[in-house]
Amino acid sequence: MNRHLTPSLIVLLAVILLAQSIFLFLNARKHNHNYWLWGIIGLFQAPIPILLYLIFVRKILQKNK
Repeated sequence: MNRHLTPSLIVLLAVILLAQSIFLFLNARKHNHNYWLWGIIGLFQAPIPILLYLIFVRKILQKNK
């Protein structure tokens, strides 16, 4: 089986990764976390960086004390 990425699929993937990276950068900067690190990590893969950020850095699943 020959798998080719069409130009529209490449553009869609680029938009998803950029949106994720921008969200992570802005949110981490707002909450005084390593915003450059999270912005760069957000460019590599989706949706794992957002999940890791929300679970481990922002601790969304824990109750506020």
